Amino acid sequence: MARVLVTRKINPLAAEKLAGHDVWTWSENRTMPRALLLDRVGKADGALVMLTDRIDDEFLGFGADLRVVSQMAVGVDNVDLAACTRRGIPVGHTPDVLTETTADMAWALLGAAARRIPEGRDYVLGGHWGEWDPDLLLGNDLWGTTLGIVGMGRIGAAVARRARGFSMKVLYNSRTPKPDVEEEAGAVYAGLDDLLVQADHVVITAAYTSLTHHLINSAALDRMKPTATLVNIARGPLVDPQALYQALRSERIWAAALDVTEPEPIPADHPLLTLPNCLVIPHLGSASHGTRLAMATRAVENLLAGLDKRRVPWCANPDVYHP
Repeated sequence: MARVLVTRKINPLAAEKLAGHDVWTWSENRTMPRALLLDRVGKADGALVMLTDRIDDEFLGFGADLRVVSQMAVGVDNVDLAACTRRGIPVGHTPDVLTETTADMAWALLGAAARRIPEGRDYVLGGHWGEWDPDLLLGNDLWGTTLGIVGMGRIGAAVARRARGFSMKVLYNSRTPKPDVEEEAGAVYAGLDDLLVQADHVVITAAYTSLTHHLINSAALDRMKPTATLVNIARGPLVDPQALYQALRSERIWAAALDVTEPEPIPADHPLLTLPNCLVIPHLGSASHGTRLAMATRAVENLLAGLDKRRVPWCANPDVYHP
């Protein structure tokens, strides 16, 4: 029987697969306090963690008996993969299962921001809806426009595929060209500067690293069209929030829709939340019943494999198996 730490409640259908192990689960609806996290990992053979948990040398030092860390997310920028590899600890993550759901959210945000749907709802709730007005809350089209995708991994490719239904021209920027996506979605590779200049709508799906910190900064926003919409469904620090605030407030770009922010969670008094052309939601990209069950199930499968000293099937640091 292995000792298992689970740092947040997960779907019961996935949790029941841990039956037979000694499982301790943090049951409160908030991130585990750091001191408690370090204390509990000291009593664990495996940990199922969330992207809000910092997995670093300190954490690993307390977890002297750890055999595996399994994260219920695709991104692992909160995990020091090199430190885990040095200690021989495989890190599981959950790619593929949330791709389509997150791409759906990108389009939901894009449509809402470009067509001013939150403003329309507020207008109705405020009791302002009167006679039909041909100039009321005019937005920007999606159909027949140019979509720029920054980052072309699984989610970026899924966003690109959906663009065909809107008869859009698709430009993308990535570390390397993606011929398969070009063939499947009709996407065209472009330098970041060219993409920002040409795109009517920009969707960020890039991975966050030290090299992509504030990739969308004041200079990048200056290159965008004044009618452009910016959507971020990747990681908050890819966008400089102060630069975005200034660009939206001065109408240098049309609108922004953010599923992720810097900082996260964003304070209720943050300047971005005062702007009618900035839509912010609380990191809901993969938040569907089916997808969260699939993520939890995959995280448990990774955890069980590591506990049994089998190869973790969805491993973020495969070099751990090739020292």
